[in-house]
Amino acid sequence: MRKTEIVTTDDILLVLCKSVTGVLASATASDINYSAMVQKINKTCLKPDIGCFVLFDGGFSGLVLINFSAAAALEIYHNYMVNMGIPKEELATMHTSDDVGNVMGELMNQIVGDFTGAIGKELHTSITQNQPKMLTINKQVVVSIDTNLDRPQARRVTFTTEKHNIFYLELAMDKTEFIKLHDFDPKADVDPDQIISDAQNNQPASKKPAPAPTVDIDQDLLDELGI
Repeated sequence: MRKTEIVTTDDILLVLCKSVTGVLASATASDINYSAMVQKINKTCLKPDIGCFVLFDGGFSGLVLINFSAAAALEIYHNYMVNMGIPKEELATMHTSDDVGNVMGELMNQIVGDFTGAIGKELHTSITQNQPKMLTINKQVVVSIDTNLDRPQARRVTFTTEKHNIFYLELAMDKTEFIKLHDFDPKADVDPDQIISDAQNNQPASKKPAPAPTVDIDQDLLDELGI
């Protein structure tokens, strides 16, 4: 009898951590790393200087929350904007700027979107997310999920930017296990560019216009007509 494969809450947390590092590293063209040690916590909180949270629901429910220090938020914001081709002199210099909050919120949206896609591919279940909420705060705010969780679990992971600035990821969700009943192939990633290219290649080749029929012209007749 083969050994049953079980995916736990911590395995789901690992998927989320990979989404954070993958999205931020790609967006900022810089290194983002996370600690191999995960902290068990009793509650999730928004903390200074910038906190962002998003709820997800579906196959399982949960809350993802990231707390950025001012230095970490500005570093990620600057690297992202410069990577997008924006001149440094046009960038905000204060973490309280609306531009910084908008960028961090967009990156959070990309992170959770990548996470939900990975969960769908690896676990064959679907979860949806709401719009991320980004807040600039100077005090700790407790955030909880507005639903009844039978066995809630919360985890905190420490992340480090290329300049060694720190930010924290917190995940709260019901204790859950996914049990693999049989082997299956993960869903392939969909590449829109490849789909368009394949469609163009499969189109029938356009017919070349038929050559104009050759007409024999009597040059003597044309000379008599003065043409």
